[in-house]
Amino acid sequence: MDEATLQFYRGNAEAYAKRTFTSRQARLMAFLAQLPPGASILELGCGAGGDTAEMLARGFEVRATDGSPEMAGVASKHLGRTVETLLFHDLDEVGAYDAVWANACLLHVPRTELADVLARIWRALKAEGVFYASYKEGDGDGRDTLNRYYNYPSSDWLRATYAEAGKWDSLEIETGEVIGFDNQWATMLFVVARKSR
Repeated sequence: MDEATLQFYRGNAEAYAKRTFTSRQARLMAFLAQLPPGASILELGCGAGGDTAEMLARGFEVRATDGSPEMAGVASKHLGRTVETLLFHDLDEVGAYDAVWANACLLHVPRTELADVLARIWRALKAEGVFYASYKEGDGDGRDTLNRYYNYPSSDWLRATYAEAGKWDSLEIETGEVIGFDNQWATMLFVVARKSR
């Protein structure tokens, strides 16, 4: 994780937690609809825990994590349960989860490290596990007005990087417009992949 980006979330955890995200609700519901009842989900970059709460309310077993200890603390308070601090490169489980939900967090992984992180996620999934992640579209890395690092991938670059990380039965990419914490509109790439049998 880029240190300046991590420091941003550590210093702005409470302000970030106060934001509401309604646009991703439909994507979360579509993701959950692909899973068996009570499925085990690893959530990366859970932020304030809004998605975690929705998944728990629907009966899923969720391991919620965030790379920022401060953000994990905010989420723990909101959820009334412990949220772990976990950096992506520390994920080392094998075949442990039915699904991984990584909303707007892997977009901060340096381009040269994304294939390794995706491979770690691939290994952590059970066979036929479902993996959701979202990225800001672009053609190279850079920083936003808040000095947060982004990998800004294209669809083709993402497909190649996912293929390098592991074998997938399917990989779908949709696009959409969102407004970020910096009040700037951005085109997002929403990726849903299913691990091979």
